[in-house]
Parts: sequence; structure tokens; C-alpha cells
Amino acid sequence: MEYTIQKLAELSGVSTRTLRYYDELGILKPARINSSGYRIYGQHEVNLMQQILFYRELGLQLTQIKDIVNDPAFDFSKALHEHREQLLDKRSQLDQLIANVEKTIAQSEGRMKMTDKEKFEGFKQKALKENEDKYGNEIREKYGEETVKQSNEKFMNMSQEDYEESVRIESEMREMLSNAMKSGDPAGELAQKAAELHKKWLMFHWPSYNKEAHAGLAQMYVDDERFTIYYDKEKPGTAEFLRDAVHIYTGMKDR
Repeated sequence: MEYTIQKLAELSGVSTRTLRYYDELGILKPARINSSGYRIYGQHEVNLMQQILFYRELGLQLTQIKDIVNDPAFDFSKALHEHREQLLDKRSQLDQLIANVEKTIAQSEGRMKMTDKEKFEGFKQKALKENEDKYGNEIREKYGEETVKQSNEKFMNMSQEDYEESVRIESEMREMLSNAMKSGDPAGELAQKAAELHKKWLMFHWPSYNKEAHAGLAQMYVDDERFTIYYDKEKPGTAEFLRDAVHIYTGMKDR
């Protein structure tokens, strides 16, 4: 069955403007243009549109989706199985949050007691899953399965007070790092204080401290664009400056 751009828009729930934009980006091109100049979409394009919407639902950027669907090795069936697993993971996360809300309601109504730790388990599980999806493979390759397991366990057992303190320290570190960058000297007093705060923040997550691992993580902030984007989102060059400051702090600068 074939669809005009208007019909595909109605079928998929997106606007014709979005479909035209997808065409321009090279994500979803029509099967053909008819004699009247209208875009015509066939079954392949319908199936591809479904995949695109799955990827959008999972939070991927359009540039990422373009690379995936235009890959010669792209497999519709395999992609569907992957979508299913990811959606099941999301459902599991939602189920945990719903259970958390229900327990909180029951506690507020006096029907049960809930520990402070239980109040935040759903949120921790969600944060842990998001971090695992983004960086799990790289972290395991660099530090090993056992270290990652211990780090995850430490995070899940973290008290709310410790969690709030870790957030405060990270915020203070980023602010100090921003001020230190004005001098351009990663060996300066402010930069080294920022490196010290970075170590303190890490210790809320790491089972033990290791200078080589600290320096290696800082290098990863530069080598992996996902980390670089996170640190450079407010000021370009932050990831590199932090890397240099940490390498000086740990004594790994010349290694």
C-alpha cells in the first residue's frame, strides 16, 4: 500500500513538516515522487518510520538515527528485538517508580512504614540504568566487571544525605573549575582544589581511590565525546582543563 505525505502524517501521528524535514536530513525519503510532484511512501518507508519513532521514543538524536537507519547492515528484525528489550527496561523502571509512589502514598495514609532508603530506590535504579546504557561498556573495559559491580552497590546503598552531598560537591567543583580556567593554569591553586573536589566526588561512587584510575578517568573525559559534551556544555575546553588539572594533581602529567 502507498501513502501520500498527508496520509503518512495522519497514520504516524507526525506533521507533514516533520516528514519533509526527515526527507531533507536523509532519514526518511519517499519511495518516489509522482507526476504531480507529491511524495509517495511505500511499505518500506512505513516500516522505517515506525523504527524512527521507536528510536525517538528511546531518546536518540536525529543524527544518531540517520547513521543507524542508513547503515547498510541495518536489520529491521534485529532492531525490533532491540527496541523490545529497551522498552521492557523502561517499563521495569516505570514499575519501580510506580511502586515507590504507591508505598509513599500508603505511608502518608498511615497504612505502612517506609524507610528513607526505600524512598529513593526507584530514582537510584533509574539513574544507574541510564549511566549503564551510556557508559557501561567503556567503564567495564577500562576498570573491570568487579570494580563496576562494587561501584554500583556503593551507589545503591548511598544515603540521601550522601547523595545530596555528592551533588553539592560536584556543583562546587564545576564552579571552581570555571573560575580556575580564567587563569588558564591547571597547576594553579583553584584548579588543584577543583581536582581535589573531583576526587571527593568520585569517592561517593568508587569503592576505593587510585591515582592511576583517577587520571585515566580524566583522560576518558577528553577521549570520549559523550563525556566531553557533558563537561563542555557550559564552557568549551572544560574537559581538557579538568584532565590536565587531575593529571597534575595525581602526579601522572608526564607518564
